[in-house]
Amino acid sequence: MSGGPELMTHHAYDEPTGYDDVEPDADGKPVLTPEQRKKRRWKIIRRVGYGFVGVFFVLPAIAFVITYFLVDVPSPTEVAQNQSQAVTYLYADGSPMGKDVPRGGNRVLLTPEQIPDVMKHAAIATEDDSFETNSGFDVGGLLRAVFNQATGGTGGGSTISQQYIKKATDNDAPTLTRKWTELAKSFKMNQTYEKKDIITAYLNIIYFGRGAYGVGAASQAFFHKEAKDLSFSEAALLAGLIQQPGRSENPKVAQDRWNTALDRMLKNNYISAADRAAAQFPTPIPLEDSKQQAGAPPAFVVQQVKDELAAHDIPEDRYYSGGFQVQTTIDPKAQQAAEQAATEALEGQVDDNLLNALVAVDPKTGGVLAYYGGKPIVQVNGQDQAGRDWADTPQNPGSSMKPFDLTAFLKMGKGLDATFDGSNNRTFDGRVVRNAGPGSSCSQQCTVAEAMERSANTVFYDMVLNQTHQEPVKDAAREAGVKTKNDDGGQSIISTKDNNISLGGGETQITPLDMASAYATFAANGEQRARHFVLKVTNGQNEVAYEAPTDAKSAFDSDSDKSRQIAGNVTEALKPVIGFSHLKCPAGHECAGKTGTQQHTKVAGEPSWAANANSQTWMVGYTPSVSVAAWVGGDGNKPLHGKNNSPIYGSTIAGPMWQKFLSLYLTGKPGERFDKVDRIGGEVPPPSSDVATTTDATPTSENPGDGDQGDDGNGNGNDNGHGHNQSSSQESTPKHTKTPTSKETPTKSDEPEN
Repeated sequence: MSGGPELMTHHAYDEPTGYDDVEPDADGKPVLTPEQRKKRRWKIIRRVGYGFVGVFFVLPAIAFVITYFLVDVPSPTEVAQNQSQAVTYLYADGSPMGKDVPRGGNRVLLTPEQIPDVMKHAAIATEDDSFETNSGFDVGGLLRAVFNQATGGTGGGSTISQQYIKKATDNDAPTLTRKWTELAKSFKMNQTYEKKDIITAYLNIIYFGRGAYGVGAASQAFFHKEAKDLSFSEAALLAGLIQQPGRSENPKVAQDRWNTALDRMLKNNYISAADRAAAQFPTPIPLEDSKQQAGAPPAFVVQQVKDELAAHDIPEDRYYSGGFQVQTTIDPKAQQAAEQAATEALEGQVDDNLLNALVAVDPKTGGVLAYYGGKPIVQVNGQDQAGRDWADTPQNPGSSMKPFDLTAFLKMGKGLDATFDGSNNRTFDGRVVRNAGPGSSCSQQCTVAEAMERSANTVFYDMVLNQTHQEPVKDAAREAGVKTKNDDGGQSIISTKDNNISLGGGETQITPLDMASAYATFAANGEQRARHFVLKVTNGQNEVAYEAPTDAKSAFDSDSDKSRQIAGNVTEALKPVIGFSHLKCPAGHECAGKTGTQQHTKVAGEPSWAANANSQTWMVGYTPSVSVAAWVGGDGNKPLHGKNNSPIYGSTIAGPMWQKFLSLYLTGKPGERFDKVDRIGGEVPPPSSDVATTTDATPTSENPGDGDQGDDGNGNGNDNGHGHNQSSSQESTPKHTKTPTSKETPTKSDEPEN
């Protein structure tokens, strides 16, 4: 029994079994030979390997089998019942506005024989070129999904089967749990159905744009034909749009996706090189967002809602499949007033080129109260087509840009009592800038406040050119709420490459929606709130799917008191403009605003009167509770005229339209006044004038009185409008010849426009 103590000693040091003959070291620990260490190391590796296989292969395999038997694959019929649901619209007060019914709502599910091979091939080549051989999922795509999930990325290369499951379950959450269930369903789908049935099911439920789910609806919506009659080129466009259906009306996107689909069809030998070379882009039929259905919400409001929700993770395909109820910000009284004012504004006008738009925004919330973008359906060559939304189309703002000039000036710490030379025909860097006429000119010691009232071009051109410079004016407009294409994903353009920005001309173009939103920031005492059309969205289960934010930010300075003072000074400068332009505030309400006019550039072949015509006119203004942008203009550089070929101005049609809306909307609402602020620079503000109590004054085309005008292409503001101290029979101010003092002759784009 002498071996007993030795064995006990060895086991006390956890000596591996089989090493009884190992001698201990000085500390009593066993000393292993190289061969023993090697065996021990491999034993550990084997155990780790068994554990790895168990954790990463055996257990997942068991879990996958269990998941496989637990899940079901939705049929296309079941999916179709959940897609294409009408979206219910409500006004801000909860009253019904109407239903947006997708045109694919009554579609018929097609059989494999009714979908041509060219359409199937186009979808396979574009979306999943391994479709014919994979088992419902792509291992590479799965690994990418795992990696992206771990690193915070997105994407994963879904197969057609996975896309079908994703659309069928309406679950696109970027989680591994969703991906796992999706894989099991995709695999089961490929074990249950033939490939021809899978691609058919996919093409019957996928969204293509234009409200069309399924290739049957899409072929009608885009080409007005049966799916069986699609050409390979048309099939390529539809397949290409699967990735970006919400941008189907963007010509560049559509062309790019069509080219991508054709290239992949060629790569997969579905078309020949000769077919690819001869392919012609299949222009879709005009978008007839169909005729306005009885009880349907305003078409342009619907599109704005769709765009807004798409920016908040509810894209168009989900929009039509969620059973949503959308409570908008639209006030029924305001919307009715907008439509009435806009319709009446053009009654009796003789110029068929006149178009108009009106937008009203609540300064206290940023919500759009009323939105009129023109007629939703227009006649083109005797056929109904979708009209253009002129409320979201950028135009030269003319002098309605000057409040942003002033904002930039005030941010420098300079005030309304600062003086400039407001006389006519001033030369700047070889360019003669002129005012609209005697009523819009000022003295050589013209205060900024008087210059704004008279809309003196020479003052604001000087102010921006020599003091604020162009970039701060752009910043002021964006801070107020103008959304530009290059910076904010909007529609408007603010160019700083020349000083045209000071007078709202050149390449500077802003939408009525942006102008109403930006002026709302002045009305809100310098607090900027994101404009929006949606209050709240609930799904079919009455759960909140989206709710608009309500936060505000200080617009013009990080110090809210400073921003408030800047906005208040702008308002102080804009209040006298109303009376000067022969407009009146609603009874009991203070208001402020600015007209704007852009002159037409005469081209060869036009009548002589076109030389004095204008192409865009504005009135943008606000009370403490509503900001309104009214635009009357043409589609591009068209000479517009009133009766007897007389020019139109900001105060002749747009002004009365603005005034009419405010009168209709604010009738019966409590009177309101602007808050008082100290003048920047320490000046004491003058006593405020009495609030106007009548609204029946309507300026006529013979007495425009807006005092501003776009240039004539030679840097010459040529208003022909008269201030309130001018006789209505006064002759138009004659044009002045441009006399540049520099050797370089400026181009048209270099000239100021107002």
